[in-house]
Amino acid sequence: MQVQSFNDLPLSDDVLRGIKDLGFEKPSPIQAQSIMPLLQGRDVIGQAQTGTGKTAAFGIPMVESIDLLDRRVQGLVLAPTRELAVQIADHISRISRYTGIRVCPIYGGEKINKQIRQLKSGVHIVVGTPGRIIDHLERGTLKLKDVHTVVLDEADRMLDMGFIKDINKILDRVPKHKQTSLFSATMDRNIWKICDKYMDRPEKILVSEDEIALEQIHQRYVKVDTSSRYPILEELIADQGIRKAIIFTRTKRGAHQLARKLKNSGYNADSLHGNLSQPQRDRVTRGFRKHNVDFLVATDIAARGLDITGITHIINYNIPRETLSYFHRIGRTARMEAEGTAITFVAHGEEKAMADIKAQTSTRITELKTSVNVKAGPAEKHRAICRKCKIEFDLPFKPTDGRPVYCLPCLKTRKRHYRRRH
Repeated sequence: MQVQSFNDLPLSDDVLRGIKDLGFEKPSPIQAQSIMPLLQGRDVIGQAQTGTGKTAAFGIPMVESIDLLDRRVQGLVLAPTRELAVQIADHISRISRYTGIRVCPIYGGEKINKQIRQLKSGVHIVVGTPGRIIDHLERGTLKLKDVHTVVLDEADRMLDMGFIKDINKILDRVPKHKQTSLFSATMDRNIWKICDKYMDRPEKILVSEDEIALEQIHQRYVKVDTSSRYPILEELIADQGIRKAIIFTRTKRGAHQLARKLKNSGYNADSLHGNLSQPQRDRVTRGFRKHNVDFLVATDIAARGLDITGITHIINYNIPRETLSYFHRIGRTARMEAEGTAITFVAHGEEKAMADIKAQTSTRITELKTSVNVKAGPAEKHRAICRKCKIEFDLPFKPTDGRPVYCLPCLKTRKRHYRRRH
């Protein structure tokens, strides 16, 4: 059956109301292909990037499977980060808002007593990070013996963060006969091992490969130097009409300083980085989601897992160290088939990094010109061979044909000999 509308699916009226309130008009590809097998109780492996609608793809069937009269934990979602756990819990809560289902996010960085009280009061679905889930299991404040639905979201990132042992420990504590689904942007040998161990003849849904769908993202780059970087940013904000953007920096200190500079210039900005406490990070993320913050200056902590609609621009104030980080960063815009723009600042000496990024994508990344003057880069270097020691070295000028050249150590030696003789 080809799913064209959520009404084509056997969903309850209360869930359909929640979906409508979220503004979903028709299922995304991952939703259209995943929801029906999950409703039928099948295990599912989904390869899809964030921003494709996968939270609803597993959240809708999970909500439909819950027995409302049973106040024990029946659904479990594992996520790599606190921010993503909170996002998923909020999304599932909105899907189930008319059903009476209770969803509880569990993550580190928050006082555990508050979570214990929530769990004691009775919840149907738990969304959490592996470390804090293990903590509750060891305390006996979380019981998984009644769980019938398990989801591993962003499995590749959980493995990258070293959670493999925790994941195995958690999955060994849930009933053997359960429904398991796994969603990941990439699929490697370790992920397939988890699938083989814990899943029963899963349906494989490969919506996308390891490249974000870039057709909806207009990619640009602009040349900068140390003194022109901030003036160019201000010009782009004005000329491009940027209203909601994530501005990525390379360091935590850089994020803090740039956010403060933007605030002092009258912009509504805030920073998100690893030096903030969890309550501070939650406050910043909430402010950006609710449009109280227009410009979020962040390190790569926000490059994956931050799913906020309405972001029109991604600005790489510092080009990322790794090529893959570029694609994770710009994937924060153009969510759910919307369009977006990504602009990358390229300083002198970073041309190769930009070339590597261009080589990884089939879409065009074009240069954007600004009115701000940018100093020319260092003079082109030329290779030469020292006449005395025969070692090859760099010259800041092109040597004259037939004229001998000397490296700096040999040149200094010649000058000392000259002074002694004269």
